[in-house]
Amino acid sequence: MTCRDAIDVIADFLDQVLARDVGDELERHVRDCAPCRAYLNTYRRTRALVSQEGRAEMPEEMKAQLRRFLLDRLGAPPA
Repeated sequence: MTCRDAIDVIADFLDQVLARDVGDELERHVRDCAPCRAYLNTYRRTRALVSQEGRAEMPEEMKAQLRRFLLDRLGAPPA
């Protein structure tokens, strides 16, 4: 699994709707990849904070910009 693959499936992983084999692969990747582990932990905390304050949907353009930024920082190739 690449960092890009991990970023693409983290939300499904946290929602527990990811296929078991993909979830296992993500867990192995995150165990060995500090940037993705940090991303997962930050994503998890952000979701927890948002759930405390009520659900606010992030605009699609902001999601796309955040994803591009993170992939750039991780040095992952664009989709």
